[in-house]
Amino acid sequence: MHARKFLHLLCWRESRIAEENRQRENEAAILIQSWFRGCQVRAYLSHLHRKATIIQKIWRGFTARAHFRQMVKAAYFIMKMNFYHEMSVRIQQRWRGYCVRKYSHNYYARKRYMEGLARKNKQIRRDLEEFSEFQRRERERMAMEREEQEKNVQAQRMHFLLSTKQCPGVFNSPFRPGPDEMELRLRRTKPLPPRNIPRDRASLLGNASPSSPSFPGVPRAFGAKPLPPIPSKKPQGPFRGPEEVWAQRQRGLEPSLRVQTSISDLEQAQDQLRSGEWRNHTMETMFQPFSKAHQNRSYERMLHTSSSFQPVPYGTKHFREEHQENLQGKQPFKTVFTTCHVFDKFGRLYSNAGKIV
Repeated sequence: MHARKFLHLLCWRESRIAEENRQRENEAAILIQSWFRGCQVRAYLSHLHRKATIIQKIWRGFTARAHFRQMVKAAYFIMKMNFYHEMSVRIQQRWRGYCVRKYSHNYYARKRYMEGLARKNKQIRRDLEEFSEFQRRERERMAMEREEQEKNVQAQRMHFLLSTKQCPGVFNSPFRPGPDEMELRLRRTKPLPPRNIPRDRASLLGNASPSSPSFPGVPRAFGAKPLPPIPSKKPQGPFRGPEEVWAQRQRGLEPSLRVQTSISDLEQAQDQLRSGEWRNHTMETMFQPFSKAHQNRSYERMLHTSSSFQPVPYGTKHFREEHQENLQGKQPFKTVFTTCHVFDKFGRLYSNAGKIV
């Protein structure tokens, strides 16, 4: 009986101790579980991070290789298109040069034209040299005549210095072996005729006569009366002075622009322009328009049918001189290319210049 009570008391005591420690043990179990689960979750997350890094590395490498392959294809395509364009330009250049040399321009006609132009230029230069030499001789002759005339006028003015038998002049010194050139010129010339100046010519200005015409050197019209003389003193009244009246009478003619312009000025300007155009143009034939050029082209006879000469090799057999010994090291031009399947999609998949794909 006592043992039964003891067991019952022991169980009650253990249950009470367990009941007292239940909350603390529960919290400790929760803390242990949270720590373990945190370690487990962190380990799993680190595992996921490592695997995600591996997956991203593989995917990025795959996409980069695909992008690089596309870039290589685009670069190869652009290079191929540039090569095709360059080769097409070369082909067009050769073909256009061949067509122009064969159908448009005649080498021998151009050569004859240039030779004729050179001969004409030489003739024009020779004529210009002769004309310049003629002008130089004319200027020298006019200068000599002017100098001779000035010397004659000076000799007429200095005729009073001519020597006589009794008194030698200043240009005929007895200490010289012969007379001076001026002395001989004084002997050949005649003295100036004396000028009889009337008394009524004296005026306030001195030189000219008041009764002389308004414009010296201009002949007086038939039936025109001479102008009245200008008095030496100012008359009494509202009149101008003699100096002002004399200056107005001696004033030169100042015609207006309309009077100076010729009545045929337009025709003269047109003739001058035509002569200038005819003198400055280099070709005798007028410019022909590009439209309907075959109608304006003159017929050129063939050398094979119109002459007894041999056929011309230039233009039929070759167009330029070739030296095969200088071309041994060069690679021949490849005229065969691979099939290009991209020209059927021109303008839809790439640009005109081949820069954007």
